[in-house]
Amino acid sequence: MEKFTLVLHGGAGADSEFIRTNRHGIESGLRDAMEVGIKVLRDGGTALTAVEHSISSLEDHPLFNSGRGSALNNRGEIQMDASIMCGRRRASGAVSMVRNVRNPISLARYVMENTSHVFLSAEGALEFAKSENVALEPESYFVTDHQVDAFIHARDHEKLQDILRKRIHGTVGAAARDANGNLAAGTSTGGTENCLSGRIGDSSVIGAGCYAQNGVCAISGTGDGEILINRTIASSVAAAVDLLGMDIQRACDFVIAERNADIKGDIGVIAAGADGNIGMAFNSERMHRAWIDASGEVRVAIYA
Repeated sequence: MEKFTLVLHGGAGADSEFIRTNRHGIESGLRDAMEVGIKVLRDGGTALTAVEHSISSLEDHPLFNSGRGSALNNRGEIQMDASIMCGRRRASGAVSMVRNVRNPISLARYVMENTSHVFLSAEGALEFAKSENVALEPESYFVTDHQVDAFIHARDHEKLQDILRKRIHGTVGAAARDANGNLAAGTSTGGTENCLSGRIGDSSVIGAGCYAQNGVCAISGTGDGEILINRTIASSVAAAVDLLGMDIQRACDFVIAERNADIKGDIGVIAAGADGNIGMAFNSERMHRAWIDASGEVRVAIYA
């Protein structure tokens, strides 16, 4: 049995023809991201680095809605959010409305480690990225054919009133526990096609889409961002473990299926427990996910 834990997600929501057509590529991308994080942990690296590197791998993959595969907002622009949290230090970093940054998750870590701030956005975040020599890419790098098609379809069929009411989701995330018992979590997103410019989702909000605390758990959320923010989903899972004494899987099930049973929308979580166990729960048709099991094998799943 491995002395560490790693679990990833690639978003939750409704099934689609795009997902069915690209299922092999999605599963392969999740496996590749797992191998990146597992190598960090097997080489004695920290949970924080494993989370960052695994999410960076997903950000570099065009089939996931983050980094290179980001959606286009209603102005046809790229607008990315990300956050990361270190459970040992109870410290976090986040960025929102970021453009040109190849790996927003790495920029979020720079915010956490190299500033006294937690959250940077828009042009300020980009200026900071340049000052830290973070890898940048031209706009064309992030624009995939699939996201262009999705944007054009949404632009041609949605009025402003539709945009204001639409459910917005599409993220990647990771949670890990290293051999020293330290926990970390991170989440990254490229938003949703044709959303309002300036919209900020759960992926950059600590306690909603991301949370980690040593001795408790590390969580990354996915699904409808506004729901995760309003219901503080990530911190709710931690509270169920810390205050109610639930094991990690029971806490995930409780928050998704019981405490928020009244919602009309998609939510999901992945979590790494302080005891080395993992938890996963979602109420949607699918949640792209991968984890390493007790025998050391990498498991990948999309549907229930």
